[in-house]
Amino acid sequence: MIDTAAFQGKTARFYTLGCKLNFSETSTFARTLYNMGVREAKKGEQADICLINTCSVTEVADHKCRQVIHRMVRQNPGAFVIVTGCYAQLESAAVAGIEGVDLVLGSNEKADLIQYLSDAWNKVEAGKETTEGQAEYHSVRTKDIRSFQASCSRGNRTRYFLKVQDGCNYFCTYCTIPYARGFSRNPTIASLVSQAEEAAREGGKEIVLTGVNIGDFGETTGESFLDLVKALDRVEGIRRFRISSLEPDLIDDDLIAYCARSRAFMPHFHIPLQSGSDEVLKLMHRRYDTALFAHKIRFIKEMMPDAFIGVDVMVGSRGERPEYFEDCYRFLDSLPVTQLHVFPYSERPGTSALSIPYVVDDREKKRRAHRLLKLSDEKTRAFYAARIGQEADVLFEKAARGKAMHGFTDNYIRVELPPGQAREEYDNQIVRVRLGGFNFDQSSLKAELL
Repeated sequence: MIDTAAFQGKTARFYTLGCKLNFSETSTFARTLYNMGVREAKKGEQADICLINTCSVTEVADHKCRQVIHRMVRQNPGAFVIVTGCYAQLESAAVAGIEGVDLVLGSNEKADLIQYLSDAWNKVEAGKETTEGQAEYHSVRTKDIRSFQASCSRGNRTRYFLKVQDGCNYFCTYCTIPYARGFSRNPTIASLVSQAEEAAREGGKEIVLTGVNIGDFGETTGESFLDLVKALDRVEGIRRFRISSLEPDLIDDDLIAYCARSRAFMPHFHIPLQSGSDEVLKLMHRRYDTALFAHKIRFIKEMMPDAFIGVDVMVGSRGERPEYFEDCYRFLDSLPVTQLHVFPYSERPGTSALSIPYVVDDREKKRRAHRLLKLSDEKTRAFYAARIGQEADVLFEKAARGKAMHGFTDNYIRVELPPGQAREEYDNQIVRVRLGGFNFDQSSLKAELL
């Protein structure tokens, strides 16, 4: 039983590291606490409760998590500090030992965060001290992670993020996410449709489908991702759906064809490649080769010529010899993709990649990353430039008074409306514009109102 009276008038501060899925979950926690009488702390105000939702995708992410925890403790003396997320799952005891942390929750316990918070808060109020300065922590082994925390929230964003799946059954050699998130699981289509309908009633126009491996949807319920897409497409009031990321081997041609003719699914895909070398893909234990990946990209472009396609690429992984990287570069250069998200490989304890003998040094990783980022800039700029002069519908996001407004077209081109034309009534509205030239920092196309 949660005593909400104990939280009335309290303040909270939230910090999220990592993926869109984490941001969606944190936003849901914030909304729940708000409904219990907790308000978000203002800038410069000390919080009573601090919640840090962590990431552990790289060694740099781990380091940043520790930095954020120390900073939150230092800036909010006496606050009740909760740490959850992937780093909290993988290193529960270590996080619990950080001075100032009160509660650490792994991936299975995250769904019951409010109950754990209430119980621990009551212990503190009753004067019960933790053992030897160690925070209370709860986590289970990967195989025992079974809970699913529903999440459909927007926080301070215009777009809603709907969590449709969690966990992963793909134990790629470089990755710790299955250990941190558990095996693939999902709620029912009916429950997700209900959440999307609620977002529509709240005035939402766009929903992004998030998860760890969302193409694997149906593992729990026996349904399919295509069935989910069709059901969501019928939700009245939601004008746009975007799919956050899909594994290449799980992008069914029927799904691509349906999205091309659908009412609300946008011509926008994000597809993790990781390497454009078949030899490296085998070392990574990825479940596809470059031929399959190329087919998916070209089929998307055949069905949706204006589609924006983002691609994840890892550089400097174990076993990526110079000739394999060159294969990767040439492969990506040959594809009609729009943007590359480039990540230098990071050694993760406990992963089987550590047994691969060939190691790429940090300087070479940076050189390879720089080359791919340059290629990405060229492809993105060309994609934008080809659309100058066209008309497009843009969903605008709120801007500070006197500042330019920004938004995105259906195919994810970032658009800027100058301050002189920005209006409060455009916030969270889809407005027809003509796409002009690039703005001053080349990050957006200028919008001309029709």
